[in-house]
Amino acid sequence: MFVKTSNHLKMKTIKQQIIIFAALMNACLIQAQPGQLGIFSGHSDIGDCAKAGSAAYDPATGEYRITGGGANMWGTNDAFHFLWQKTAGDFMLTADVSIVGNTGNGHRKACLLVRQSLAPDSAYADVALHGDGLAALQWRDAAGALTHTIHSEISGPARLRLEKRGAYLSLWLAAKDGELKPAGGYQSVPLTEPFYVGLGVCAHDRAATETALFSNVKMEPLVASANASKVIECSLETVAINSTDRNIVYRTREHIEAPNWSRDGKYLLFNSRGRICKLPIVPGAHEVAVPGSQPQWLDTGVATNCNNDHGISFDGQWLAVSHRDPVFRSRIYVVPINGGEARQITPLSPSYWHGWSPDGKMLAYCAERNGNYDIYTVPVAGGEETRLTTSPGLDDGPEYSPDGKYIYFNSERSGSMQIWRMKPDGSEPEPVTGDGYQNWFAHPSPDGKWIVFLSFNREVKAGEHPANKDVRLRLMPVGGGEIRVLAKLFGGQGTINVPSWSPDSKKVAFVSYQIVYP
Repeated sequence: MFVKTSNHLKMKTIKQQIIIFAALMNACLIQAQPGQLGIFSGHSDIGDCAKAGSAAYDPATGEYRITGGGANMWGTNDAFHFLWQKTAGDFMLTADVSIVGNTGNGHRKACLLVRQSLAPDSAYADVALHGDGLAALQWRDAAGALTHTIHSEISGPARLRLEKRGAYLSLWLAAKDGELKPAGGYQSVPLTEPFYVGLGVCAHDRAATETALFSNVKMEPLVASANASKVIECSLETVAINSTDRNIVYRTREHIEAPNWSRDGKYLLFNSRGRICKLPIVPGAHEVAVPGSQPQWLDTGVATNCNNDHGISFDGQWLAVSHRDPVFRSRIYVVPINGGEARQITPLSPSYWHGWSPDGKMLAYCAERNGNYDIYTVPVAGGEETRLTTSPGLDDGPEYSPDGKYIYFNSERSGSMQIWRMKPDGSEPEPVTGDGYQNWFAHPSPDGKWIVFLSFNREVKAGEHPANKDVRLRLMPVGGGEIRVLAKLFGGQGTINVPSWSPDSKKVAFVSYQIVYP
């Protein structure tokens, strides 16, 4: 039997539904009276929270107590409780943070964050303290995009800061009563004004809630000054090719460049002030420097003015370096992997090393002869060099594939800088990339499945790879296919000039940079 419903009754039902929906929304989105929530103006559950959260402010102590549920703040959607104010401009948000109790999920989070909107899939960035002590900068570039993360090497900080300067968000941490310092996370995230800034808690468990305390909370505007002093801080990082999770291994204000991962996975090499430094690491999901260790200069004999072109032979026994002495431009030397006398390989200069052949018998390099930069090879045992490329313009960054069948290199012969490959004798050159980026320094993975390379925006001249630019590390299958972004960062020159894969082909080491205003 069918019952005919009048239009008036339909309209009444719809109106009731709207009223009910509005009431539910008001229950979830709470606007506070001035001062009721301290410096914040509202709080709400974001996303699918089976258990409602709450926020309270104690004016006597200045402490905020936030309880949040939600399965996670990750992927393409978030679920947590958010205490916020709507604002604009550059800022730094700072707080002492502690998570109440020790029995919850190790990935529960207490966060300082900025969000474009209150939608669960909003673009955002946060400084997150996890229940297990992990501290990280997390972000989502755009609504519905995937979340990315940079893990700090500092565990269990007591005071956190999220700083926004222009497009860049950065992570600052301090131990209890310690000085706040940059902690390696520095990321460009496109946000438009106004946005929401505040404090958040996620249980990482849909069936539970967790509570965190935030005290000594300060929200301060940042005003740019043309005369402000600044320094560049360097972070030695790794990135996992499957998850794109990034991990800070070592930070310094000494300029560092071009990491190599040792063949046994136990240390990283990099260049600093013309010397090759060796840093022992603890391998794992989140690599860290061996506790108490500091980078040590490797003995490279007479080669003490090295540039950022250096790398380890396939058998792990030798290190090739490019060294500039007071008389000549760069020439190539080899030294024992644990240090020792440097043996000169190339009599002519300038010569810049980039690749070992898998059998250890040949070196590939970029060299300028008669006004043109081309790819050359030379026997490690000594002998005449062989020119492999002859096209006008720059050919650079040659590196052998692990099976020895190809040499990958970057060339501007097509009008922009792109990745090419050729046979080891220089025959059959073919393009590997051909897109809207300037692509440099292709590094094949040890398992022969991938190449990673550095990409500059098109505005950068084809023959240049400058420092301190917005760049991308990108990954593609050796046989061709989709190119994926592993990391967006502030870098360029020095980031990934040399082979830097982990021995298991699961991660890549690189150097990122950060502008810091002390």
